[in-house]
Parts: sequence; C-alpha cells; structure tokens
Amino acid sequence: MAKSSIISGFYKLPPKERLVIIKDLAGLSEEEARLLENTGSLTMDVADHMVENVIGVFPEPLGLGVNFQINGKDYLIPMATEEPSVIAAASYAAKMVREGGGFHTSSTAPLMIGQIQIVKLKDTEAAKKKVLDAKAALLKKANDQDPVLNSFGGGAKDLDAKIIDTTMGQMLIVELYVDCRDAMGANAVNTMAEAVAPVLEDMTGGHVYLRIISNLATKRLAKAWCTVPKESLGGEAVVDGIAYASAFGAADPYRAATHNKGAMNGIIAVVLATGNDHRAIEAGAHAYAALKGPYTSISKWNKNSKGDLEGVIELPMAVGLIGGAVKTHPIARISMKILNVKSANEFAEVLAAVGLAQNLAALRALANEGIQRGHMSLHARNIAITAGAKDEMVDLVAERMVRERKVRVDRAKEILEELTKKVGSL
Repeated sequence: MAKSSIISGFYKLPPKERLVIIKDLAGLSEEEARLLENTGSLTMDVADHMVENVIGVFPEPLGLGVNFQINGKDYLIPMATEEPSVIAAASYAAKMVREGGGFHTSSTAPLMIGQIQIVKLKDTEAAKKKVLDAKAALLKKANDQDPVLNSFGGGAKDLDAKIIDTTMGQMLIVELYVDCRDAMGANAVNTMAEAVAPVLEDMTGGHVYLRIISNLATKRLAKAWCTVPKESLGGEAVVDGIAYASAFGAADPYRAATHNKGAMNGIIAVVLATGNDHRAIEAGAHAYAALKGPYTSISKWNKNSKGDLEGVIELPMAVGLIGGAVKTHPIARISMKILNVKSANEFAEVLAAVGLAQNLAALRALANEGIQRGHMSLHARNIAITAGAKDEMVDLVAERMVRERKVRVDRAKEILEELTKKVGSL
C-alpha cells in the first residue's frame, strides 16, 4: 500500500519526533536515522529555526581555494561543493593568474531593484507621469521603513517607472533602487515595496499585485579581469585554444550555458559556504547573460598583442555579510572569517575573480587536454567509494580505472574484488 505524504501537524513536531515518523515512512535503518540526527556543527535546534520540517542536516564537503591574489591582497577561498575538481581547478587557475599580476576587480554600488506591478489602469501614460512627479514623496515613504539602513548611508536612492505590454494587457512597473549596503537586501527592499504599494494604488487608481525584489541586479555588478602569461598556460597554442573556445561560447547559447556553468561552479561553491543565497546569484547571472539578446557567455577571453591571454567577467552579485544564514549558520560564520572581506562589495569582487578562475581552468582543460583527464581522476575516487572501496583501496581502485579509461561502478567493483583477493592471499 502506498504511503501518504500528508502528515497532519508535522511542522508542529520537534525534529526528533519528525525523524521517528520519517524513519517509519521511508523505511530507514537505525544507522541511516542516526546519520540524519548526527548534525555536527549545525545543531538540530539551530537548523529547526532556519527552515521548516527539519529532520536532519545535509553536509557538503568544504575545501579551500588557494593561490588567489586580488587587487594585491591574498585570499583563502572557502568553497562548499560535491563536484570533484572544482576547488583544485580554481586553485590552479589562480596560480597561473598570479604569475600575470593577479586578479583586478571593480564593482558598482550595492543597489537592488524592487518592483511594484500596477494593473487595471485606465490611462497608463498618465499614471506613469503621476508616479514620476511624486518621486520625492514615494522615496521618503520607502525610506521611512528602514531608518537603520539610512543611518548607514543606504536606503531608497531613486525611482523609475516603465510601461510593459503583456498577454494580460499593459502594466505599469514602478522600480525602487535601494542601496542595501552590506546586506543582500531582500527584506529591506520587499518591505519598502510593500509600503509604497498602497500609495501607488491611490495615486494611479490601479491595482497592485506583485511588490518584490528582482534578482536581476543590473545595478549591482561585479567585474574581474586578468592577464595570464602564455608560458604559464603552456604556450601560445593553448592561448589560441582558449580564445577560440571563448568565441564559441559568446556566439552559441548551447555552449554558453556550459561555459557559464563552469564559472558558476566556483561562485556558487563560495556563496554556499558563506550562507548566501546561491539561487538568487544563479538566476541573476543567467538572466544577465540573456539581457541584450540571445543568451551568451558572461566571461570573455582573447589573445593580446604579446600573445598572452586576457580575460574579463561581469555579472550581478547580490551578496551580503549580514542577514539570512550568514550569521546563523556556524560554518558560514567561520567561512566568512577565513575569507576576511570587509564589505559586501569586496565580497562580490572576490566572487567575480573566483568565477573567472574557474572558467579559465575549465577552458584550459577543454582546449588543451580535454575535460575528462583531470575531472575523471577525481571523479574516479567517488566511483570507487560507491563500489565499496575504503581507506587505501579508494586510491588504488581509482588509479586503475583512470589508467584503463573505464570509470564505472561495475568496473570499480571488479577491480576492488580482484585487489581484495590479492591482499587476502598474501
């Protein structure tokens, strides 16, 4: 008989009681239940206050990206990821970039956009004019909601309005531009948008539905660029290969999706390690890649007159040092301490540099030796563990699979059985 997912009052139960129910429903063993309960540094009580219906904690490997020099300052980069080769690749790329003077970065003010959607207007153009004429009063109403943010130099700085045509007719979209300082800003922006919404309804005679932050943070951009000596990459032929790969990504959306994924591998790992909103960063990056027409790459690489490689990346980067899980999650707090950034802008610039490094490593592997060689060497360890290898057997099985170019679970089991028999006969 199928088990129902309807569990009345589940959210009201303490985590341990939820775990008992799930153990029965999912047929978990005692060991599996204990693994869920063994939450390590993030206690069940803290987790229960972070999200709903908590039954345990899902850990990710946390590693350090090394060799990074950004604007003359050295950084250790905490990265949380399950994907093999990401951390090693970023560190290797950072070493090559360091030989060319390191990364250089810049960023715009931490402005986020709050959108208020007004519909059912009799005269959209007239409504737009009324809104723009009342800009000062509307900004004051928004800023009255967060005097603390204002005291730190933040707050609603500007307002605009645009008319869009949709399948539901014309809409007037009012946009608040809010300086969020060192916060990601969702709560502050959404609160301001909520406060301004009824004023806009009275002013325009329309009806407001959505009033919410946009994750396409085009006014909060981070940029990183670097020069990599051709000798560090392995010669001018490798430079050419990376430049050609970059041109491919810029011109073809199918390639661009994977090109950008390579950059985001590094960025998301750092965002996750620091308790920031990786979903917002991912959404903003891909939307930005399609902002001016067909979806394209967020980074560009070319060969300069000396034959060296030059790269640049630019993307929205709405991250914060306060709010959300940044201060709640104990490991996020430690990651922030390791990273040692002093502002959200500095953090955003570090992330852009990490993205450029990760992208460089992926393109160099593709253009030079093929992506499988390095990636599979690390992936083979996971396959060996899946097949049941432990301790020193993990490396032995992995090395054999890579040598044979057969990185599969079935082959791992065969090799493990063979090696185990050999050890047993000694």
